[in-house]
Amino acid sequence: MIKNDIEKVLISEQQLSDIIDSLAERITNDYKDSARKLVFVVILKGSIPFATELMKRVTLPLEIEVMKVSSYGAGTKSSGEIRIHTDLLRDDLPDCDLLIIEDIVDSGRTLARLTQLFEHRLVGSVKTCTMLDKPSRREVEFVPDYVGTVVPNEFVVGFGLDYDEKYRNLPFVGVLKPEIYS
Repeated sequence: MIKNDIEKVLISEQQLSDIIDSLAERITNDYKDSARKLVFVVILKGSIPFATELMKRVTLPLEIEVMKVSSYGAGTKSSGEIRIHTDLLRDDLPDCDLLIIEDIVDSGRTLARLTQLFEHRLVGSVKTCTMLDKPSRREVEFVPDYVGTVVPNEFVVGFGLDYDEKYRNLPFVGVLKPEIYS
């Protein structure tokens, strides 16, 4: 029972739903007058549940792309090294509004690097959206454009967030018991 490994529920299913509703409304409003294609760039794997719920609630035409980027491996802290395993390669980037969808911003390195990468590729626009933000752990100067909620410096899992590829399927965000990962 994976729920037994959870110290406490930090964000309930209903709270997650409310967060996603609010983000979807803001995104819809911000992009409704754009002449470019709205493209969600979903960062695999953790962002899948969040991105799925978010795209169902955005009431604009949008396209979906995925990237696989890693900085953690099997640990609990970012290695600081960002590796792009699956890149986004499109010929029409100047005609696109990219919205990078991430599950959590911790050090800020991943989204800072991806934002710079797409700006260098001359994309129409690039912004970032994260379900959770942990600014207390920031190692680079980076502020996401859309933030679902700020979380304390605790090891969180669920709703796509994992520890060693486990706990992604929890329908809430919870704090993992320290004895599980220490």
